[in-house]
Amino acid sequence: MLWILVALISCICAAQACLQCDRAIRNMHDDFILSAPTVNEQIELQTICDHAYETYRETSRNRKGVIDPTTLYRAKTEYQSEFDRFLKTEPTGSLTFETIQIMEKGRKILEKHLDAFIPDGLCPNKCGVLCRRVMDCISCKYKIYTCPSLSDQLDCGVYPLQGDEGGQAVLDCFLPWHRFLLGKPEYYYSWAPGEPGNKTLTEKDFKTLVVTHDSSVVLNQLHLEEQGTYRCSLQDQIGTIFYRVTFLLTVAPLPLQTHQAFVTLPSLAHGDYSPFQPTENLLVAVISLVTALSLAASVGLTVVLGMMMNRERKAKGLRKSKEEVCTV
Repeated sequence: MLWILVALISCICAAQACLQCDRAIRNMHDDFILSAPTVNEQIELQTICDHAYETYRETSRNRKGVIDPTTLYRAKTEYQSEFDRFLKTEPTGSLTFETIQIMEKGRKILEKHLDAFIPDGLCPNKCGVLCRRVMDCISCKYKIYTCPSLSDQLDCGVYPLQGDEGGQAVLDCFLPWHRFLLGKPEYYYSWAPGEPGNKTLTEKDFKTLVVTHDSSVVLNQLHLEEQGTYRCSLQDQIGTIFYRVTFLLTVAPLPLQTHQAFVTLPSLAHGDYSPFQPTENLLVAVISLVTALSLAASVGLTVVLGMMMNRERKAKGLRKSKEEVCTV
């Protein structure tokens, strides 16, 4: 029985580490062990788990021995689902054998996720330096893992940009692996004026433009004087550079425009008079004339009305005299 147990446990030796580092997994295993009906079976299951944990740690050294929180969560969730299904299934044989089988299934789950993570996900930077937080599967503690670039260079390329005078240009130096960097690194933008690529530049030629957490900068209302060599570097607070990229910006001038000349009329000489251009004196004379005519019309109207009233009174007096004579 002991030889069979050792042979079955040896199947787990290819498993990767870190499931034993998760507290939920350990608690799940402990509850399962305590659920065994006898003390001897509990000891046997505990021996399987302890040995599996040791083989996990040993084997992890062959695969960097680290895992990121996202990959660990995916592997843990899938393994928990399989283990819950195992607990709900009625045992059909030896509990020891079935326990080793479920842990073998955990090995396959870990192997699948780590095979996807280690080659491309652990160090995705093709250039620059990545310092990220991962879990050490040996000590079950988080640590900083440094990923130098494949080319061992901080410079990540030179990109030509073309802009039009009065238009805009976008400087974007973001790469997906930047989000894995520890701390809060910032993007440092600098500029060396002049026609790009015209001469060899040194650090003294660059002037700082802006320091920001945003990975892109927009240059609006471009002027011809703004063309030049722009540099973006990703740095931490103590000046450590993780990544750098260069943009060669050329600004094209606007096409020349033909302006139509305006015809300017000659101004009147001093003292000249034009009836179509009223002056202040003319305006005063017109107002005075209108006022005089209004007064004359008012006086004339008053005289005419007075004469008409006198004529009406005389006519009334004559009719009254005739009536008196007829009465006598």
